[in-house]
Amino acid sequence: MDFSAPLLKGTLIKRYKRFLADVTLDDGSVVTAHTANSGSMLGCCTPGSEVWLSPANNPERKLKFTWELVRVGDELVGINTSHPNALAAEAILSGAIPELAGYATLKREVKYGKNSRIDVFLTAPDRPDCYVEVKNTTLFRPDGDNQQVALFPDAVTERGTKHLGELSDMVRAGKRAVMLYMVQRSAAGLGRFAVAEDIDPTYAAALRDALAVGVEALCYTCSVTPERLEVAIPLHIRL
Repeated sequence: MDFSAPLLKGTLIKRYKRFLADVTLDDGSVVTAHTANSGSMLGCCTPGSEVWLSPANNPERKLKFTWELVRVGDELVGINTSHPNALAAEAILSGAIPELAGYATLKREVKYGKNSRIDVFLTAPDRPDCYVEVKNTTLFRPDGDNQQVALFPDAVTERGTKHLGELSDMVRAGKRAVMLYMVQRSAAGLGRFAVAEDIDPTYAAALRDALAVGVEALCYTCSVTPERLEVAIPLHIRL
């Protein structure tokens, strides 16, 4: 997925009210950018961090920039949660996620469950329908082996827990259901993916229950540059 316009580099002043961030651009101007991420962004919103913003396509939009990337250590991390669904769909169609290959049709935002929409819906005449829920992952912690663990969630997520229950219902109905964690950073220095049980033990328990029913879990890293986001390689899941 290419960014539609060149990103602008800056320095984070602060993130506040969840969806706002003040940034000093490299030309010295200070702007307020939209932050398309409702999570805590733990470890990804440290004042003074290098950040990259996209300019708004709509000249009438109140906030003229959107926060896209932040540098964490040596790696650029994508924090915009509006991208992983499109990234996943693009990767599935190109065959970059072989576990989800072989379906005839792909649709996005299809109604299912109890007043929910599935991120990606795959169908084929010779196999059960497949429901794919996509979650953005931006939390990383050291694991004691000179590597980082990618973790989800970074805040309590009642909505995420609800989705796991609905994916389980699809499996019980004879369908296929997949929980896809999208890590918007490279695999460099990452050892595995895990659930942040200390942050949301209810979600962790719900994921274990869902896996026991037959829901599948996948995790993929991404290649992240100021020009492009692209699904890269799988990351080992250890719960």
